[in-house]
Amino acid sequence: MRKHAALPVTNPRKHALQIFRAALAAADPQEAVLRHLKFDGRILTAARRKYAIKRFDRVQIIGAGKASAAMARAVERLLGRRISGGWINVKDGHTAHLRRIHQQECGHPVPDERGVEGARRMEQIAREAGPRDLLISVISGGASALTPAPIPPMTLADKQELTKKLLASGATIHEINTVRKHLSSFKGGQLAKLAYPATTIALILSDVIGDDLDVIGSGPTVGDRATVDDARAVLSKYGITQSVDFHETPKPGDPAFDNVQNIIVGSNEQAIDAAARQAKALGYRTMVLSTRIEGETRDVAQVHAAIAKEILATGRPLRAPACVLSGGETTVTIRGTGLGGRNQEFVLAAAIALDGAGDVTVLSAGTDGTDGPTDAAGAIADSSTVTRAKPLNAAAFLTNNDSYHFFEKVEGLIKTGPTGTNVMDVRVVLVE
Repeated sequence: MRKHAALPVTNPRKHALQIFRAALAAADPQEAVLRHLKFDGRILTAARRKYAIKRFDRVQIIGAGKASAAMARAVERLLGRRISGGWINVKDGHTAHLRRIHQQECGHPVPDERGVEGARRMEQIAREAGPRDLLISVISGGASALTPAPIPPMTLADKQELTKKLLASGATIHEINTVRKHLSSFKGGQLAKLAYPATTIALILSDVIGDDLDVIGSGPTVGDRATVDDARAVLSKYGITQSVDFHETPKPGDPAFDNVQNIIVGSNEQAIDAAARQAKALGYRTMVLSTRIEGETRDVAQVHAAIAKEILATGRPLRAPACVLSGGETTVTIRGTGLGGRNQEFVLAAAIALDGAGDVTVLSAGTDGTDGPTDAAGAIADSSTVTRAKPLNAAAFLTNNDSYHFFEKVEGLIKTGPTGTNVMDVRVVLVE
């Protein structure tokens, strides 16, 4: 059998960016929706379930997330004038051209009053829906922060304070959303409960490890497996002493979910698979490490650096030219006062670990185009970046959680602007 001959690798930086762009293309939210939702003029097919459109007096679109505008645009393209109206909450700048659906720009990751207003409007739409109404809910990453609906006596200011503490603690998105669900009248299946007995189709673009339906966007249309005790345990784990009143959520099996269909239309796995195809086309022996990477960003960076060093030293687990891919979402425990995000911090930590090791290029970026509170999606570096920037003292930037300003100085930031999608992060390690 003839062996595959790897193509010569000449520009790993350019190739890493091409691989990332392939992942972005595969996560396009409009195409994701249209792969799962079909309409022939009479029958709406959602996945394999069919709905006669004449059964419904009204079709309305509601939802939230960084990709929700693009997802709503796809539904508008499909159903056109049959849409009576609707409301979605989007992150500032993440809008799309919509004709029949109102889109409200809101604060993210810290919620604001605009988000509260939008969440209340969607709750009203759901509450007023009856058995001859169809609600199509578009949910993507960011939906939790974009739909604050605090239950009194909690105020928006209380929720903003708690959100900041959770984001700085290093808590995972599963843990953060466990807390959010039990402080909200919208999340944790409560939107579906308000809409019952209307029919609800939820189109969900996953941005969480394992594609857990009750975690994505805090699961507004899904029975909640987490409990008040779980929420309390999260605050205790991270030493957060803020006093809050938790409320229980509807659980799986509740009749409120009898008329709900939840469909995952896109995920990190699809993006990573497309990245792997692109890497192979460029001549790299390619391995997907995992699409479920989580944990402290710097620790994850050390593991990726160790794999690259092993490839250079022994040709294991695959020979160069090699591409190691991973997806998922790590966390950063903030101890410094700098500016950055988990992807930029990953690349800086990896670059320090790989300094002088050999020909290795590392890229990490968020598919939504935003990494932390910055205008960058992520960063790119190679094993000579730290040496070339020796006067900057890369380790000091890392200690101060100031990866953004380091990569700004060495021209390593990746800036895509809002991408319209959100399926977590893509990490690319190229070894020549």
